Amino acid sequence: MALVPSDPIDNGHSLPLIAEVDMSSDPSAAAVVRGTVVQASTVFYDTPATLDKAERLLAEAASYGSQLVVFPEAFVGGYPRGSNFGVTIGNRTAKGKEEFRKYHASAVDVPGPEVDRLAAMAGKYKVYLVMGVIERDGYTLYCTVLFFDPQGRYLGKHRKVMPTALERVIWGFGDGSTIPVFDTPIGKIGAAICWENRMPLLRTAMYAKGVEIYCAPTADDRETWQASMTHIALEGGCFVLSANQFCRRKDYPPPPEYVFAGTDDDLNPDSVVCAGGSVIISPSGNVLAGPNYDGEALISADLDLGEIARAKFDFDVVGHYSRPEVLSLIVRDHPNNPVTFASTSGKPEGPL
Repeated sequence: MALVPSDPIDNGHSLPLIAEVDMSSDPSAAAVVRGTVVQASTVFYDTPATLDKAERLLAEAASYGSQLVVFPEAFVGGYPRGSNFGVTIGNRTAKGKEEFRKYHASAVDVPGPEVDRLAAMAGKYKVYLVMGVIERDGYTLYCTVLFFDPQGRYLGKHRKVMPTALERVIWGFGDGSTIPVFDTPIGKIGAAICWENRMPLLRTAMYAKGVEIYCAPTADDRETWQASMTHIALEGGCFVLSANQFCRRKDYPPPPEYVFAGTDDDLNPDSVVCAGGSVIISPSGNVLAGPNYDGEALISADLDLGEIARAKFDFDVVGHYSRPEVLSLIVRDHPNNPVTFASTSGKPEGPL
């Protein structure tokens, strides 16, 4: 494993070494794709600065030959770790409502100018880009992953179908219409966000779509997350690329503007509040790079796509190992719209 030093970034932290796996090639081997997971923090409440940071990291990953770059959950817009938005059952505080207003203002419209910039970045550095964002759709927010190709085109999105615990207060629920797997020259790429990865039926839907490079942006830095990622790689016979933020208390606004409910008194500016653990795992369950718990980093590995067939020979979960006459799954992949207008204009007809 070669270690290549990286350049510092502008938020006061130095970016540690990037780990690259140099796999020997052979003329008869399948294609090899270099993938990178980004482990870095949002610039909270500052979406333009976060996009600037994303571009610096993307440029660095591309300079080491990365063809696919995966960012963490909610990288653009922020994961509001430690906040309760002033919510108790039957009550919401004025401060919590203002906190939501600021969070809403940091989110991005899809499509929108921030999405255009991300697409341009993917085209500029000629990479497939998988980016975690907070998506604003009117006044509802979604935890979303956006996909872009090296020609600078926006491919589509996945909305988190099941926010976890208090996330349900601030994020809406995705539906079956945004569970894409994109067939690209470097493999079939899809994503599931954080604890969605623990939903076996969602995973099965992605396997049925043929996912080969399974992206898992997350906010879970516990060691138990590694077991889930290894299991998915083995179960799906796919590469798993999991990206998490590495955050210290000082990466969030100071109190009283932003408070880690119930714990802020125990934190100092350098306290780690999310330790990362980003990792890349092969279809045979081997850890190719990571997990990293040391700080902000780019974590890269060469993905030998021939490993997919070798793994599937043992176990193809929706192929020779399926039993459709005993077990089957129906996925409702149409949008669930709360209001549908019958008129061609999309507006109600007749007097109001």
